[in-house]
Amino acid sequence: MSIDIAVVVIDVQVGMFDASDPVYRGDELLTRISHLLAKARQAHIPIIYIQHGSERKGHPLEYGTEGWQIHPSIAPQQGDTIIEKQMPDAFYKTDLHHFLSAHGIKHLIIAGIQTEFCVDTTCRQACSLEYDVTLVSDAHSTWDRELLTAPQIIAHHNSLLSDWFVTAKNERDIYFEDTVATSS
Repeated sequence: MSIDIAVVVIDVQVGMFDASDPVYRGDELLTRISHLLAKARQAHIPIIYIQHGSERKGHPLEYGTEGWQIHPSIAPQQGDTIIEKQMPDAFYKTDLHHFLSAHGIKHLIIAGIQTEFCVDTTCRQACSLEYDVTLVSDAHSTWDRELLTAPQIIAHHNSLLSDWFVTAKNERDIYFEDTVATSS
């Protein structure tokens, strides 16, 4: 049986957890993504890490710095794929679409950071490219903004993206059986 599903973890990198301005509920985010990855690995589901890199000196995700590294609590394992990007869209000027097509992957389970930028943009582009997208609604995060708090941004995007682009499910409701994602 071919596997047509993959887990995509976007920008969960050390620089996003800086103690001076950590991502909202970072420990919970890491725990949920860790649980999702464990379920995927047990079912032999491919895992793709998207790693944002900035060429700007001092940027939290500056290429080659400690902050640029994927967070060690969800570190890639042998056989996982890492795709580097420089823009919010994980498909833009990357090999992601080619990789997914070459492996017959049609369904993406997406988690990560930052809700209103890279997660949102990647979900929308994946939909435009005709992927079936599941957004792990409790496994993406952001920071408070001037007009909205992080919880408001997350709730807003879960609702907005579910209207057209994704199916939103909590991490605990995602199961992989016989290489097919199902929910309870």
